[in-house]
Amino acid sequence: MANDAPPRWDRRMQQRLARGEAAALGELYDRFASLVHHLAHRVLEDEDAADRITREVYAYVWENPDAYDPKQGSLRSWIATLAHRQAVHRLRSQTAEDGEGGEGGDDVAAEERIRDASVAARADYIVTSMPAPLRAALELAYFDRRDYRQAAAALGVTEDEARRRLRLGLQLLSTAYVPPPRTMAPPGYGRAL
Repeated sequence: MANDAPPRWDRRMQQRLARGEAAALGELYDRFASLVHHLAHRVLEDEDAADRITREVYAYVWENPDAYDPKQGSLRSWIATLAHRQAVHRLRSQTAEDGEGGEGGDDVAAEERIRDASVAARADYIVTSMPAPLRAALELAYFDRRDYRQAAAALGVTEDEARRRLRLGLQLLSTAYVPPPRTMAPPGYGRAL
């Protein structure tokens, strides 16, 4: 199906990276580095650590361009997933080194901190990735505290359209929270790049 094909830019970028084109890496960096840094910073709350994660993600992409599977989603999503996984891995490592992961209650608190940071990072990613009309409606409702009628007037759309945008935006945002698993995580879960 045509809808299953990745965007042309993603395909070309992967091919250029596979050929070792340094300019392709620079272009990819210019396009997504702020996203990678923001996600890492959101999880780690540390500017230097976010810088390191950004470098690690781009080093991984450069060394492993074929690890990207276009059937799984966009190049942007793949890079964001790499950043998130690496940041969570770093946070878990730091938590263990700091002694937070040693005894029962500390282990639970550390996992809750990691889960909270992950949810916040996913929510940020969802909001920045959603179409501008949905994001604008949510911003009016939550930051400016406008109801759907006021949002409709500010956006120049019908009230039904404003309600639809708000509902869809909230539905997308609700996917940020993934309940913790009830059983042990599968092998390789949360592992580094």
